[in-house]
Amino acid sequence: MVGAGPNGLAAAITLAEAECDVLVLEARPEVGGGTRTAPLTLPGYLHDVCAAFHPLGAASPFFAGLGLERRGVRWVQPEIAVAHPLGGERAVALWPSLEQTADRLGRDGPAWRRMMQPLTERGAELCRDLLQRRPGRPAPPAYLMRGILAAMRGGGLRTPAGRALWAGIAAHAMTPLRSPAAAATGLSLGALAHARGWPLIAGGTQRLTESLTDYFLSRGGVIETGRPVRGPGDLPPARAVLFDLHPAALAGIYGRRLPHRARRRIARYRDGPAAYKADYALAAPIPWTAPECHRAGVVHLGGEAGEIEAALRSATAGRVARRPFVLVGQQSRFDPGRAPPGRHTAWVYAHVPFGYRDESRRGGPPMLERIEGQIERFAPGFGGAVLARNVLTPADLEEYNPNYRGGDIAAGALGPARLLGWNGPLLRPYRTGMPGTYLCSAAAPPGPGVHGMCGVGAARQALRDLFR
Repeated sequence: MVGAGPNGLAAAITLAEAECDVLVLEARPEVGGGTRTAPLTLPGYLHDVCAAFHPLGAASPFFAGLGLERRGVRWVQPEIAVAHPLGGERAVALWPSLEQTADRLGRDGPAWRRMMQPLTERGAELCRDLLQRRPGRPAPPAYLMRGILAAMRGGGLRTPAGRALWAGIAAHAMTPLRSPAAAATGLSLGALAHARGWPLIAGGTQRLTESLTDYFLSRGGVIETGRPVRGPGDLPPARAVLFDLHPAALAGIYGRRLPHRARRRIARYRDGPAAYKADYALAAPIPWTAPECHRAGVVHLGGEAGEIEAALRSATAGRVARRPFVLVGQQSRFDPGRAPPGRHTAWVYAHVPFGYRDESRRGGPPMLERIEGQIERFAPGFGGAVLARNVLTPADLEEYNPNYRGGDIAAGALGPARLLGWNGPLLRPYRTGMPGTYLCSAAAPPGPGVHGMCGVGAARQALRDLFR
């Protein structure tokens, strides 16, 4: 197993439970990939380095089957999943309750119910169809496809508040709002908020990594850190090798040993927009003007839907929006152990073009200034609470985790083929075309998110192919 992110650990556990001898090789000194927590700003302040809120983790059949709660993982549900300020004291919110969300949307309440209720009522089935659906099926199930088609037309939402709430959730796809990927992402995350919530993990996402690692070691697995794999000669003899890596890294390791069709597909694999991230140590909570924001785990900053759409189009077209779409996580409000008593943290990122380098050299305002301008817009006085900040540019994210090539934390653009669970960068799901060699990263089905199912799918494929 090459790479010890959540998918790599999930694959390793699946193989170990099938009584295989499993060795995990991790290039960095520690395991976890995007599921780590560190004191990035000041001592005593714990920040999730990448993944922070886990609607897909709470929905993951693999995580549910491991009994992670007995190994130190405690899901914490904020009172409100998402708040979206609209200016002044006005805000719209995604509540855990479908009815509560719909009731507070006023005239858009019936449209929200029509859009979300069919998926929310199928909670367990939705989780299975999103994360366990067999790769290569020609289309999502009929109920999900109907919802995607309706959502691409706006879902019947008419008020600025309803359209802004939907836009902020769909924008997690980092694609234009009318795209199938944005529609599917908005539906999935909205329905999961009502069915499973958008929880964080008490003590930090690192607890998930520790739990998976402990489970794997208890099954007889072995992990070696500080073991980069640059070529086939760095691999010990094995019947199967699984790679929790970006497809381009896989191609770099094997070069022309990879079949021509696999190399060609990887060369054509499209990258998506990047993330520009900042973490803050704060002397006080963020001073939001809208009351709902104080009760939310995640706050979306982008004003009305048109502004969010413009920001997304800029990022996908290689430009930086004057007012970027900004996501703010407030873990310390619901998990006090993230900061010293009376202090707080903020986890913040914005969408920027792939490989973005700061525009300050070209005369424009630096990206951090744009991000903090958006926060100040809805929380005047935010800057006065900042004790320290740590910035991760797209280049920093790639240096931290080479799977985040160009700062793309989703391991590729979310196009229709990837949305439908097709084969991604490979001709067949997980299989590289070389016997015994598999891809199990977020580039493989079912795609990005902390759920482990890419690793589970690849491991099961290896078990079918090699061990019957």
